[in-house]
Amino acid sequence: MAGVRSMPFVQLQEIPNDSVDKKTKIKITSPNSSTVWDITQPAKLEWSTINIGPEKSIRFFLALNDMVVQELGTFKNSFSVLDIVLAKNISTGDAYQVVGIELFPDNKYQIAKFATPYFSIKNPISDARKKAYEEKNRQKPTPSSTKVVEPVNQFDGRNITYVKEVAFDKEDITIDIWDHGRQDNDIVSIYLNGKTVIAKHLLTYQKKRVSCKLEKGKANDLFLYAHNLGNSPPNTVSIEITDGSTSEKIILNSDLKSCEAVQISVKP
Repeated sequence: MAGVRSMPFVQLQEIPNDSVDKKTKIKITSPNSSTVWDITQPAKLEWSTINIGPEKSIRFFLALNDMVVQELGTFKNSFSVLDIVLAKNISTGDAYQVVGIELFPDNKYQIAKFATPYFSIKNPISDARKKAYEEKNRQKPTPSSTKVVEPVNQFDGRNITYVKEVAFDKEDITIDIWDHGRQDNDIVSIYLNGKTVIAKHLLTYQKKRVSCKLEKGKANDLFLYAHNLGNSPPNTVSIEITDGSTSEKIILNSDLKSCEAVQISVKP
């Protein structure tokens, strides 16, 4: 038609989804649920990301029971890192996780995080130390109804001092621990007969509770192991032990060279 100009055809292009969705994501692919790390060998991390550039950094932590036991390092987003050295005091267990956190995200309201499934760590050094402790504490039965077991004087190179002896009617006990005094970032473990019952716990005023079983016919030893000195050394812990009918409240101290302990027996 005269006087009518034809318009050029313009093709509308579909905007890629990834240019609209800038949400960052991390996925750790190794370790996974079938992984077993040996602390005597270097560990390996592998991961993938979405919308995180290679110039960005990611921080990784090793956690046990929702508590960080070692910072594995901060690395550029290269998708893998070899030769990670694990701490020698990490104990054998099957409930470890690696947690990854994006550092300095472009969107401060969206930070990519990822936690792996539970996997296993083996520590031959810790296992050998535990076996040596048990062998040292083992003694032939005596004619008496109660075995006489000499107190263990050292653990992991630290002197053990026994401050109290208590007795309960029942072998099943509950142990509560909390910070005695002010909270100052104390991290402690509790051992019963050389076995960890509370591992690397950050003390607060909130009680941490565990249940365990005493061995009949012997003096059971429970001691406090300090992993740091907090802000006000030594580490001081309030402990309450009960068998449901009777209870005992004890205060134990520990530093990096010594541990205080209590002997617990079951009444015949």
